[in-house]
Amino acid sequence: MAKLDKQRDEPPQERKPFLLRLSPDLMEDLRRWANQDLRSLNSHIEFLLRDAVNRRRRPKP
Repeated sequence: MAKLDKQRDEPPQERKPFLLRLSPDLMEDLRRWANQDLRSLNSHIEFLLRDAVNRRRRPKP
């Protein structure tokens, strides 16, 4: 049996709105990348930020 996605098993977390100003070029690059990964732009930015934070938390070898 396939392992269930942990995020889907948990209740939705409260989300706080946050204004982010980006250059039009960066916004378009992120939008294309999000579309390739079948994500909304907002969820893709959140994914990238979460990944960066997780990488920073990992102990250095």
